[in-house]
Amino acid sequence: MQNYLLKNILIVNDGKIEQKDIYLKKGRIERIGRGLTIKEKVLEIQGEGLHLFPGVIDDQVHFREPGLTQKGTIYTESKAAVAGGVTSYMEMPNTIPNALTESLLENKYEIAKHTSLANYSFYMGASNNNGDEVLKMNKRKKDICGVKIFMGSSTGNMLVDNQSTLNKIFAESELLIATHCEDEKMVKDNYHN
Repeated sequence: MQNYLLKNILIVNDGKIEQKDIYLKKGRIERIGRGLTIKEKVLEIQGEGLHLFPGVIDDQVHFREPGLTQKGTIYTESKAAVAGGVTSYMEMPNTIPNALTESLLENKYEIAKHTSLANYSFYMGASNNNGDEVLKMNKRKKDICGVKIFMGSSTGNMLVDNQSTLNKIFAESELLIATHCEDEKMVKDNYHN
């Protein structure tokens, strides 16, 4: 793998723009500083007048694999993400099948392990019937980005409107809970218009 030295590039970070050098070794930032000299062989790139931004984290993507790979796969969508500056993503559970069990969620991780071009994580989906399965994820809280609860049916068949399921997940989950909040009556009224 080629090592690089970016010279005099404008680094945009933490609300500041600073001109510095960046040494990239084996695909990772090894050092940042002014006037860096590297003893080993590197490809030196003059960055004068160019800006370097931190990678973007997209916390809500819909890559559609498994189930709708004619629309996109983890590979094709992560490739597009990286081309646009997104270096990490968190993917939603409303695939086919919905990621409602540990096994189905693990399948997505296995696909990404072999095909994703960016850093990744996946949300566990909630349904009216899988509260216990969601709570099993507490033991994997370092592995997954959170639980996704669709509180309206505009996104398909993952509506969670069972109050006891909602209470159980909100009270006992140790994971981040991301909700898609909607007024279900309004969704249904507008669906028929």
